[in-house]
Amino acid sequence: MAMQKGFTALGLMSGTSMDGVDAAILRTDGVHVLEHGPVAGLTYSDDNREILQEAIAAAASWPGGSEPRPIYKAAALVSDTHARLVNRLLDSAGLEPHDIDFLGFHGQTILHQPQNGRTVQIGDAQALADLTGIDVIADFRLNDVAEGGEGAPLAPLYHQAIVRASELAQPVAIINIGGVGNVTYIDGDEILAFDTGPGNGLVDEWISEKTSNKFDEGGKIAAVGIVDRHALQTMLDNPWFRRKPPKSLDRYDFSGDLVSGLSIEDGAATLTAFSAASIANCVDHLPKKPATWVICGGGRHNNTLMDWIQTYLQTSVCKAEDVSWRGDDLEAEAFAFLAVRSYLGLPLSLPSTTGVKSPCTGGKLYEAQRSI
Repeated sequence: MAMQKGFTALGLMSGTSMDGVDAAILRTDGVHVLEHGPVAGLTYSDDNREILQEAIAAAASWPGGSEPRPIYKAAALVSDTHARLVNRLLDSAGLEPHDIDFLGFHGQTILHQPQNGRTVQIGDAQALADLTGIDVIADFRLNDVAEGGEGAPLAPLYHQAIVRASELAQPVAIINIGGVGNVTYIDGDEILAFDTGPGNGLVDEWISEKTSNKFDEGGKIAAVGIVDRHALQTMLDNPWFRRKPPKSLDRYDFSGDLVSGLSIEDGAATLTAFSAASIANCVDHLPKKPATWVICGGGRHNNTLMDWIQTYLQTSVCKAEDVSWRGDDLEAEAFAFLAVRSYLGLPLSLPSTTGVKSPCTGGKLYEAQRSI
């Protein structure tokens, strides 16, 4: 159902934290955001997370071609979970499939090796289209990687659209903290984006291994720990941080091995400090010092991480909600936006966001098989 202006798209995102799936409806012409629609989320169960972890382990040695069973099983889980969430959101919003023009389906990343020209997002886009009765646009990263780009991050053009519609003092730096951290720098028409290093991933792993919890809620465990300065500095000495952007990471490119002998609290504190410092160090690669810092993604709920980011930056930061954005839904909104851009043949990535040779279109349309 194309509206008088633009299209209505439903974006879906399952990030590297693997905590669940987010969905957001957006009306856009591919350049401007015309209307923000309803949102919904669905949390992965422990069993589901284990299936996804098995797929990630299998992907590490997968040469390509026919999918190993753990990856096939996880791909089916991803498709089915996304379909359930789409149908739940439509029901709660009082909408029908024909009210949505496209689903923007990112899938679940299980491998990201841009240096080898590989990025793998699982999930059966055709199955999702058929299960929901809505055309799906997916495979957003593949063309960028084929054209020499890193394939990530992909949200920056959406960030630029919402910054342009705001009254924020520029330059603006938007920090997304999921399993990996990334930054989008916007100053008028100038845009630069790259991954900053670990986000929540390392500390989530540490807490999952040492406690019955999945993450350090509010940063309470890290708050009472003592940072191991030697371990922190050793991790920050990784040459990746000195590499010029654009650049991107796999969720598992960094490890927490250096804190293995620490207490639960000290390990959490050191890994949280590592994330905060690596995020703050992104300023070394930015053209100017940002006037506004906006934090989105799950990491903004970690008060200790937020405090330490401000300490390392020596300036104040705000959460997405402070500027009237939906911090948990920005990436899902981004893939609704990108789905429309893909359909219209507009670029999804730029040399300054992924390192691709020239502005790059991407995505593939999967048409729903509807009964007549």
